[in-house]
Amino acid sequence: MGVLQISMVLHAKQVIRRRPPPSKRSTVADVPKGHFAVYVGEEGRKKRFVVPISYLKNPLFQDLLSKAAEEFGFDHQMGGLIIPCAEEDFIHLASRLNSSRS
Repeated sequence: MGVLQISMVLHAKQVIRRRPPPSKRSTVADVPKGHFAVYVGEEGRKKRFVVPISYLKNPLFQDLLSKAAEEFGFDHQMGGLIIPCAEEDFIHLASRLNSSRS
């Protein structure tokens, strides 16, 4: 992995903030204004990330949301969207989205 790619991944990790799941339910106060919560990862090992709303405009993220809708729908109890991909793939996608915003 090149220096530029490592820098992009580190920047992506700063933009998407991994948050531990709350003991009960997520609240609006857990998510800063201009962001939303997503859950990424394998069944039983999902990690919560808080991402900028600007991701919703990007075709790559929209494609990922379409896959999530097909697999999980939008009626679930976790308090955020479930994204059906590996954590590493999501972080890579976030780094691509961040580089396209620059």
